[in-house]
Amino acid sequence: MALPKANILFGDSPEAPSLSKAEVSRRFDDLMVALTDAPTRTLGPSDVVQAFSEGRGITFEQQPTTAYGAITKALGSPDIVKGLSAEALASVTSALDEVKAQQPDLVKDLTLTGPISTGLVAFDLEAPAKMLTPRPTPIRNRIPRRKGLGTSHRFKVISGFTGTGTGGVGNIHPGIVDTTQNNFAPAGASNSLYYARGPKISYAGYDKVVPYSQFSVSDAVTWSAQYAGQGYQDIRQLSRTSLLYSSMLLEERMLLMGRGTGAGFLGALAAPTGVTVTARSAAGSEVGISGATTNVYVKATSDAGDFGQSVLSAAANSAVTNGQVVDVSVTLPAGATGVRVYVSTGGSDPGDASRWFAGKAGSNLFTITGALPTSGTAASTVTGDTSAYASGYDGIVPICTGPESGYVNRLNAALSTTNPGSEFQTAFAALYDAVKADPDRIMLNGSDRKQLSDSLKVNSASNYRMTLTQDQLTGVTIGDVVTTIINEVTGKGVAVEVHPWLPQGTAPIISDTLPLPDSEVSDVWAVFNVQDMMGIDWPVNQFAFESSSYWFGSLVCYAPAWNGAVTGIRKA
Repeated sequence: MALPKANILFGDSPEAPSLSKAEVSRRFDDLMVALTDAPTRTLGPSDVVQAFSEGRGITFEQQPTTAYGAITKALGSPDIVKGLSAEALASVTSALDEVKAQQPDLVKDLTLTGPISTGLVAFDLEAPAKMLTPRPTPIRNRIPRRKGLGTSHRFKVISGFTGTGTGGVGNIHPGIVDTTQNNFAPAGASNSLYYARGPKISYAGYDKVVPYSQFSVSDAVTWSAQYAGQGYQDIRQLSRTSLLYSSMLLEERMLLMGRGTGAGFLGALAAPTGVTVTARSAAGSEVGISGATTNVYVKATSDAGDFGQSVLSAAANSAVTNGQVVDVSVTLPAGATGVRVYVSTGGSDPGDASRWFAGKAGSNLFTITGALPTSGTAASTVTGDTSAYASGYDGIVPICTGPESGYVNRLNAALSTTNPGSEFQTAFAALYDAVKADPDRIMLNGSDRKQLSDSLKVNSASNYRMTLTQDQLTGVTIGDVVTTIINEVTGKGVAVEVHPWLPQGTAPIISDTLPLPDSEVSDVWAVFNVQDMMGIDWPVNQFAFESSSYWFGSLVCYAPAWNGAVTGIRKA
């Protein structure tokens, strides 16, 4: 505890207005001697026993908590009073009263909220920041990556010859007799040459050109952020790591559902057609709409997954009352992963600026329930197509649902519960009939795989049975999952996998390899990059550390006809 300075205690004060420096010093010395010589006593165990035996008890005096209180108590000690002259004691008491008035903080307590509202406390901050960021890239991890060259990848395909039943080439009968003669003149020759030989076979084929595109994302860390973060986290390192993972995740989504507009790619999705709006009573767990006035007006777009949507459809409307639900049904173009719906309400159509995004579905049917949206994304923001990009390529979903796919079925219904997996068995049969395909796996959204697994259990007419053995009568594990579907055509087990970013309602059927000897196709799917993914740290030309990723390439599918899809799977 620090005492006030001598000139405050004994200096210029009403009681001693003109004390010399020597007198001030002498009085301060007397005070120090008195404080030092003050008798002290430590209370020991024997004192406590004696006090209780005499019935006196023990009392503990409240001790001072401030400097002012400690000095005031000390000055009240008889021994100090005896050691100081009356003038010195009066001078010290007066000076302390002035100090108390001038410096009130001397008598304040320190608390969790004082003298600072946030308290004089430490923060239990755990470093570094927690990265709760999912980043699975199963397609990128699986598909082989190969070296590209130039501006596009090219290959030639023999799609059929006589006897294969593919490529549009017909069959011929090979039987001959001794007098059989067939024309073997070169195409376009003016003369005909006939030989006693069997008929010539025919071929079909085509060239394939897959343009390359460039891709990049960037990030920046200001100097202030980097240096202020020292001792907590390396912000520049966090930026580089996040940039790498972001690039890989965006490539994963491109590989899954990207659409390109370049030569040979599928291009933009068309808007939905045949939009109908039907109001009906809410059923089951459905929640009736609220906020409706007279009519609802709906426009829809074709959903392209993560990267965008088509332009808007024409508007459709229906009279509605609060408490009903509204079914929006559309006809979707090939390749769409579902429908997005925008809704407004009023006596007349208020226009796209007041038509708000209501949600999307993985099939051709979306049901509007609950409170009608009054904010968010307006239909007026859909000013052009965002389903396809000039700097992009076709991913797995567009290829498996496109015109070169071997099989596409837009189900527009829930998966069968009377014959679980029948939709895929139909696809297997069609693919085998077309090109003798024998797929390797089916990719599903998580909710669609759950629906497929539940289809084994929800219908008693199903030909599947679950049996509990004697040792499972207690502690039974509930739940089952479909991991493989046996191809009833070829007998091969087809793996069922969940892809974390696959839109609900679409199930690509994938062939990783071909069941063809000497096909010259080791992998049906491959990524060709002129420059594979790399990171660039830009020269510092401002108060920031800037980085970018870069890659230059495309996805190549050598055999689209060996792949297919079931789309339009409605949630059960």
